[in-house]
Amino acid sequence: MKSTFAAVLPDLSPWRSSRDFRLLWGQGLITFFGSTMALVALPLQIKELTGSPLAVGAMGAVELVPLVVFGLYGGALADAVDRARVIVSTEAGLGLLALILLVNSMLPEPMLWPLYVVAAGVAALAGLQRPALDSLLARIVPHEQLAAAAALNALRWQAGAIAGPAAAGLVVAYAGNVPAYATTVTCFAVSVLMCLRLSPAPPSENATKPSLRGIAEGARYAWSRPVLLGTYAIDMAAMFFAFPNTIFPFLADELDADWSLGLMYAAGSVGSLLVSLTSGWASRMRRHGLLVVFGASGWGLAIAAAGWMSNVWLVLVCLALAGAGDMLSGLGRSTIWNQTIPDGLRGRLAGIEVLSYSTGPQLGQVRAGAMAGWTGARPAIWTGGLACVVSVGLLTAALPKLATYDAHTDEDARRRREAHTPKAAGEEVPDAT
Repeated sequence: MKSTFAAVLPDLSPWRSSRDFRLLWGQGLITFFGSTMALVALPLQIKELTGSPLAVGAMGAVELVPLVVFGLYGGALADAVDRARVIVSTEAGLGLLALILLVNSMLPEPMLWPLYVVAAGVAALAGLQRPALDSLLARIVPHEQLAAAAALNALRWQAGAIAGPAAAGLVVAYAGNVPAYATTVTCFAVSVLMCLRLSPAPPSENATKPSLRGIAEGARYAWSRPVLLGTYAIDMAAMFFAFPNTIFPFLADELDADWSLGLMYAAGSVGSLLVSLTSGWASRMRRHGLLVVFGASGWGLAIAAAGWMSNVWLVLVCLALAGAGDMLSGLGRSTIWNQTIPDGLRGRLAGIEVLSYSTGPQLGQVRAGAMAGWTGARPAIWTGGLACVVSVGLLTAALPKLATYDAHTDEDARRRREAHTPKAAGEEVPDAT
């Protein structure tokens, strides 16, 4: 019985084998807690200033172009410079943007336009940072521990996503936006200090300067791999059709449950956390493509059910189930990416990954906000969930190699495994090119 219980617990081997993984895990937890405080406060502040669902949803449109441009450039940059330096610089920039939100919220009459400017700036810096963060994982963690590292990173994300929105909902409701933004600034200050302790992560010897040609090379590689295309396409479709977070303030109003706003933002992470806490099986999983397909389908079904429900507690349960599905899909995507992509292209492909899991939510915010203004929040949510399920089915049929992916037999995974030969236990993993 004890061994069975231990088999489903998270695999902690990446923590034990890599100091840099421990540092990134800790700073990521702190950063995400602070970021989610702002994530709740910012759309709520726009709602208070305008009263318009479209104005809240427009935040996604403002973020889209910087995210696309700087996400692609950030991928090329991560392959050409020290990835640790990129992480430190962008983390400091995000802290300064949080400081702008804090100062604006302290004005007698807070202005609307700085909120959109900061949203665009955050998107740009996140686009630069995420490829460096994502591409660093496969370098500092042994190949056989990549699935376990993905699960631990998801666990970190969920802990911040649960605590941050729940706390922010209470803080904003009872103390206002200033304490929420002040917490965000403090968290980024601590995170920068931790990032400064990361080991250098220089580029490969044959790395070239960031260029459009280099970005195109990464895009050609992704286009030639149906498994990768499937992970990108399914995630973008799922988020575009079924990402309702931006209209949660209006859903809470329709359900006459303003007190539930923070819980709505946190509910998905509760479901994800339950999957992460029982993720010991992930290290033994081979068919990660099936996780992507079934996880994204489950996400869409649960979001559709949340839109149908009129009882706020049932809505929260559905959102938690959606989070569990999203966790399964995300774990499958992350593992496939780290198992198959060569280190020399890892940054540029991470830039494409940023677009796949970030532009979907940004466009989804616009879709949800516009439709909610026309039909109300609940119809905007359930129709998007159903559209998600249909799109996942069509994409799986169009790209069947994703569903048949096997980590033991896939050629790209085999080559990556052979190239990635870690040192003795306890030492850092070398750059595998």
